[in-house]
Amino acid sequence: MFKNFSSENQLRTGAILSYVVLFLNTIVGLVYTPFMLRKLGQSEFGLYSLVASIIAYLTIFDLGFGNAIVRFTAKLRSEKKFAEQYSMFGMFLILYTFIGILTCIIGLLFFQNIDSLFGESMTSIELNKARVLLMILVFNLAFTFPFSVFTAIITAYEKFIFLKLLQIIRIILNTITLFVILEIGYKAIGLVVVSTFFNIATLIINFLYCKYKIKIKIYFNNFNFSFLKEISIYSFYIFLNVLMDKIYWSTGQFMIGSLVGTAAVAVFAIAIQLQQMYMSFSTSITGVLLPKVTAMVSNNSSRKEISNLFIKIGRFQYIIISFILTSFILFGKYFIIIWAGKDYEKAYLISLLFFIPLTVPLIQNLGIIILQARNEMKFRSIMYICIACVSLILQIPLIKLYGITGSAIAIALALLFGQIIIMNIYYFKKQSIDIPKFWFAILKMSISPSILGIISFFIIKAHRPDTITKLSFSILLFTIVYFIFFWFLSMNKYERETLSKPILKYFVK
Repeated sequence: MFKNFSSENQLRTGAILSYVVLFLNTIVGLVYTPFMLRKLGQSEFGLYSLVASIIAYLTIFDLGFGNAIVRFTAKLRSEKKFAEQYSMFGMFLILYTFIGILTCIIGLLFFQNIDSLFGESMTSIELNKARVLLMILVFNLAFTFPFSVFTAIITAYEKFIFLKLLQIIRIILNTITLFVILEIGYKAIGLVVVSTFFNIATLIINFLYCKYKIKIKIYFNNFNFSFLKEISIYSFYIFLNVLMDKIYWSTGQFMIGSLVGTAAVAVFAIAIQLQQMYMSFSTSITGVLLPKVTAMVSNNSSRKEISNLFIKIGRFQYIIISFILTSFILFGKYFIIIWAGKDYEKAYLISLLFFIPLTVPLIQNLGIIILQARNEMKFRSIMYICIACVSLILQIPLIKLYGITGSAIAIALALLFGQIIIMNIYYFKKQSIDIPKFWFAILKMSISPSILGIISFFIIKAHRPDTITKLSFSILLFTIVYFIFFWFLSMNKYERETLSKPILKYFVK
């Protein structure tokens, strides 16, 4: 079906479909989440989120190998080393099978210790449900590990259209089925059964595609330990980044579930969901520019050129991120109450504690690509792990003092010291990026949205947008005024021309 698409078309169409996936996930999150919250109730949703956060920890056993499969498959393909490639697939299938077995063993340990972990904050009914949810999700993950090899192979073979179309179909069918399941009356267990079914079905389809369309082979001989060592070194720092991410964004729910209860987990989970949406807007922008940045670094462009590009892209990212942040500060509380319910109002403060410090690394995430291209990820990875561990230690006393807000404060402090202060010093001192120039540009861009934000705050305070109609009209009006202000007062000539050219080209046609 996808044979006639060239590599260039696969990349271009795959990129477009990636934005379709991002759009669908955002819409599903906005529409499906409030429906699910009302059908499950706060405690059931909190229980569901808590068990999901435990499973999230087990995903670190991927160890960064998924990324390695893509990289080394592409490398071996380009070198026409097909036998070595097929032996590598066999090696990873064996490795991931062992990882799947290990996941089951650890899952059983969690299963046996549910009472000691959450007995003080959960009822006996909640503990029994937690056990069932845990075992279903552990089975799902254990099955996923070995079959994820085939997903990585499809990516390495650049069959992006197939992957993204399958992802879109899965999102649509999964969401429709979940709506039906919840409407019938099933709760959290029904949700995880449906999600597990669609995940397994997708993995099997990927396997069949690899076997019959790509026609890959798998050899279980020639287990090359020196090659495994090379792959492991490459994967290690990717693994550290994944581990850091889990400590940051999954630990809070686990701690809150242990020390406070499932209702508090539900509120925190909503804030985490909003944080993930916030981050996705920035990463999608950077992904479009990745080939250009990698080529510049690989072709030994001067440090000044790289620094200027860092500032230029940071400014573009700030156009979107500053709008989302300002809008959320002004309308976020009303949005959460209307969207999720009055019981989730506290998620507004938690989200803000995430959004504000996250803004800096989100407009500077081109730095990660620069470090990857220069093969200088070691400092960042180790530093992030250390800061994440400090955050983990801080969460225990702060949760006891301030509840879920304490967990968010610990995470925010870690983001401030690690991803803002330390990394900006590192970019300036070690990577020769002109950080003072970057911040001068960003602060200059911030003048008009700050003034508009302050004026809008007092207007909103006087005319509370506490209904869907009022909120929608207020956001629409603010968006129009904001971008008029930003266009004339914050953007430079290059940014205005870059954003207006595609629109003018469309209308000229």
